[in-house]
Amino acid sequence: MSGDKLTRMANQIASFFRSYPEDRAVAGIRDHIVAYWTPTMRRRLLAAVDDPALDPWVGRALLGFSAASSPTEKEIAGPEQLGQMESDAG
Repeated sequence: MSGDKLTRMANQIASFFRSYPEDRAVAGIRDHIVAYWTPTMRRRLLAAVDDPALDPWVGRALLGFSAASSPTEKEIAGPEQLGQMESDAG
């Protein structure tokens, strides 16, 4: 996938989050890209971080990639990662 297409896709994600407060939008952009883009796509987008066509909020979201974990990890984790959950089911 070309850098231009990745930039366009990332900018579309930023457009979705445009109505959010900036800090929540940047976090949402980062979470979406980390959760749904392949590592190769993320690397190519990082390589295009200086592209003037890239939305500034996407650029800020890219700053958090090195420490970012997938926001879906908790949903797919089992009891060995989360611990036993208490149930109120009788």
